[in-house]
Amino acid sequence: MGNKQKKQMNLNVFIMNAGHHEAAWRHPGTEPQNITDIAYFQRIARIAEQAKFDSLFLADGLAVSNNIKHGAFVGLEPFTLLSALAAVTEQIGLIGTVSTTYNEPFHVARKFASLDHISKGRAGWNIVTSGSEFEASNFSRDKHLEHHKRYERAKEFLEVTTSLWDSWEDDAIVIDREAGVFAQPEKVRSINHAGDAFKVRGPLNIPRSPQGHPVLVQAGSSEDGKEFAAQYAEAIFTAQQTLAEAKQFYSDVKARAARYGRNPEELKILPGICAVIGATESEAKEKEQQLNELTVPEYGLNQLSNMLGLNLFTYPLDGPLPELPNVGDINGNKSRFQLVADLATRERLTIRQLIHRLAGGRGHRVFAGTALQVADELEAWFTQGGSDGFNIMPPYLPAGLEEFASQVVPELQRRGLFRTAYQGRTLREHFGLGRPVNRYGIQAPDQAPLAARN
Repeated sequence: MGNKQKKQMNLNVFIMNAGHHEAAWRHPGTEPQNITDIAYFQRIARIAEQAKFDSLFLADGLAVSNNIKHGAFVGLEPFTLLSALAAVTEQIGLIGTVSTTYNEPFHVARKFASLDHISKGRAGWNIVTSGSEFEASNFSRDKHLEHHKRYERAKEFLEVTTSLWDSWEDDAIVIDREAGVFAQPEKVRSINHAGDAFKVRGPLNIPRSPQGHPVLVQAGSSEDGKEFAAQYAEAIFTAQQTLAEAKQFYSDVKARAARYGRNPEELKILPGICAVIGATESEAKEKEQQLNELTVPEYGLNQLSNMLGLNLFTYPLDGPLPELPNVGDINGNKSRFQLVADLATRERLTIRQLIHRLAGGRGHRVFAGTALQVADELEAWFTQGGSDGFNIMPPYLPAGLEEFASQVVPELQRRGLFRTAYQGRTLREHFGLGRPVNRYGIQAPDQAPLAARN
């Protein structure tokens, strides 16, 4: 018998305008003037696809914070951008972030089905509940919905969207010109949903898409977030600072998925990592320091104050954090609050040091080293039960992605940890996920779940 093929990691590249470091836009090698230029993003997409990344991952927010003076974290709307990128790529997945708090299920279901059709089966939805208080005032609300209620709404939102995607059976369209029949009406169903937040008749006004459902991704690590992910998500974008924390999160969420009767292998856990790569370790750390020196303290203080629910402007930059509120009193991102609080306590960081530690990844791990050292870190987390892969967060773009693609990816491939060629064309195939069975009908024979075809 031949040797069993070594398990391989999944890699997404997380696109963030000029780069993930908060001072990337000030770096001389970046192009902040091009963050609304489609040619810029097409170039990044081509680099990622040539390196065989699973997907492009696009974040989104629905408000401009009060920090716009010093920050370049604004940009194009995800559906518009990803549709344009679908036209110049062939195999790389396209994951867009959309909030369940400030959208309607019918709109979102239709847009993701459209993106899945346009890309021929490469769409993914990063489901968020919105962590920013600023967003509420753009949607006719006086205040942000409470954390737990946001997740209750998200559960119902998912029930409606997935039902809408299933409202067309795979073989509903027949196009019988002779008989004058376009579609079989008995295979296009109303969903007649009536719940606490939504009342939706359906069906969707677009046929079932190539993947059945776009891949469902979730980005939240609070108790509510982990429970939601275990029940619904097929991939989780998470943040951990240490391998021990990553292993604990990994085993926790996989066990929760099993309690919902799911196969834990069908839930991919992908921590974010911002890798600063140098020819030597000292060069990498020098590059990281140069980026940190470009940070504007006012910007970092504002970011940190928002994360911690506390005004830090009155405290000395080179002093410790003051006493923090209880995590139960945080109505924003609870898991990120806890991560930052734990990091500051564990490493006894001053406010300035904490701002620098968070500058590259907003709580995601930042690692400066050679390409071999980065590969070693990824391999350790992957093989020791800390992840199924990673969301790669280049500190600056496009050069940070080019460095990772040309230096780290070949090393992972040499170790047998990452693909050298795409084995399929859809995002579900890249992740090794089956095609969801339509809850209302019988799966078309030629579109059985991947597990049945392999």
